[in-house]
Amino acid sequence: MKLVVIVLNKTECMEDLLSEFSSRHLQGATILSSHGMMQELGEEDELRFVLSLRHVLNPSHKENRTIFMAATDDRVPSIIEAVNKVTGGLDKGDTGILFTVPIDYLEGFKVKSE
Repeated sequence: MKLVVIVLNKTECMEDLLSEFSSRHLQGATILSSHGMMQELGEEDELRFVLSLRHVLNPSHKENRTIFMAATDDRVPSIIEAVNKVTGGLDKGDTGILFTVPIDYLEGFKVKSE
């Protein structure tokens, strides 16, 4: 089992991403509103200029969505494909990040087959 963590900067993709997960029978996502370190440090003088440029280039980017999904190892590629399909690719700037962490113990989660 893996914990898939997606930090989605491109929040306008959220509804389409959840629809794509559903069409692939990927369930059990927990979604949190979040914001990054640069957004938090926005009050410091050294960063004001950099952040002001970012706000000019992308004024709607105020927060992210962090998605947590427990998934069997064989489902992880489908999650990655879904995220890249909907976002246009995580390799594009300011889209988001995705990583996995092994789950050593899990209780209260039932694995569903397709």
